[in-house]
Amino acid sequence: MKLATLDNGTRDGKLVVVSEDLTRCCAADNIAPTLQAALDDWDTIAPRLELLATDVEHQAVPCERFHESEALSPLPRAYQWADGSAYINHVELVRKARDAEVPESFYHDPLMYQGGSDGFLAPREDIPLGDTAWGCDMEGEVACITGDLPMGASKEEAAGAIKLLMLVNDVSLRGLIPGELAKGFGFFQSKPASAFSPVAVTPDELGDAWKDNLIHLPLMVDYNGEPFGRAEVGEDATFDLADLVAHVAKTRSVGAGSIIGSGTISNKGEDGGPGKPVSEGGRGYSCIAEIRMIETIYDGEAKTRFMVPGDTVRVEMRDKDNHSIFGAIEQKVVQA
Repeated sequence: MKLATLDNGTRDGKLVVVSEDLTRCCAADNIAPTLQAALDDWDTIAPRLELLATDVEHQAVPCERFHESEALSPLPRAYQWADGSAYINHVELVRKARDAEVPESFYHDPLMYQGGSDGFLAPREDIPLGDTAWGCDMEGEVACITGDLPMGASKEEAAGAIKLLMLVNDVSLRGLIPGELAKGFGFFQSKPASAFSPVAVTPDELGDAWKDNLIHLPLMVDYNGEPFGRAEVGEDATFDLADLVAHVAKTRSVGAGSIIGSGTISNKGEDGGPGKPVSEGGRGYSCIAEIRMIETIYDGEAKTRFMVPGDTVRVEMRDKDNHSIFGAIEQKVVQA
């Protein structure tokens, strides 16, 4: 089942069921007015949405053309947005560039920050940037939306709480991060609004590409119209999505509609070292910071600049038949 939220002039938009090929949609507001309302009573609402999805596929109900440009992020705002760092290769590169060791705990205790969730960018909405000195970067990730989960839930219970999957562009302001971390209180201003894919999907939509709580497909990140990243989401993950959800639930209950992100998708190179750019036959990178770290390691300085007004980023995932699964995040950086 594929779900989206269309802009209807309200904060939380209108819930629609989308066809598998992303061409058609049908309003679901007679079942649940918003995605959050559906998640609040998922066990009752989801089967009704599934029936509607079947009718949409069979064209047994009135449908309209689905335009990704009219979609908001599936949850335009959420009760919780927590982003992990499941791909320790990314952390290793950042640490190596500044000649620092990775603490041993990072390999069994996930890193995570709690981001702002009072409003997300739409998947085709511009990224506002106040100052190029802030070092604007994209971060291609995947995320899950959970149902309710009690405090202290096991990993198996956490896996069962994963109701929907999405793609993410977790915008980061790299120039602000060091100063904030130096305060010892974590990210805040350096993590502005993120954007999510036009469509959220139930895990069963992925077929055998959903295994061990990971998506086993490449994440396609294009930067200024050129392939920038093709990292395999199912490889080099120190933690899976259920690990991250269980981490959130260790000391608190998790409310329905919580969004948990994977962190930047990052693969090692074939030789176990840093990966190569797509232009050189590698899988590339899901953020600019990573290639800058590799440049620093090999050349002594970073050469690739961060994003400036006019730059564009596209994040998408396609199945084995080259069909788009979630639709595409397409954004341009603009001067705020």
